[in-house]
Amino acid sequence: MSKTPFEESHSSDEELLAEYHFDYKKAKPNRFAAQGGKQLLKVVVLDEDVAQVFTTPESVNKVLRALIESMSQVTDGDTAAPSNWRCL
Repeated sequence: MSKTPFEESHSSDEELLAEYHFDYKKAKPNRFAAQGGKQLLKVVVLDEDVAQVFTTPESVNKVLRALIESMSQVTDGDTAAPSNWRCL
């Protein structure tokens, strides 16, 4: 029966060092980190029936912006949605 990686003995070369020296001159930017000044995108999964009507991100955003605008115009005693209001 062959040994699994957990059963193999480790040499002293594979031990963690107490301290590592990092050469920042050779570092590359993290392409997955948020970039300053760039717009952050949020991903929302639509139900199938909704996705059949709204086929592009632009169409979804247009309708949601119109809904937010109409909500802020409510004047019958209800409080309007604040400008920083977000749906979850």
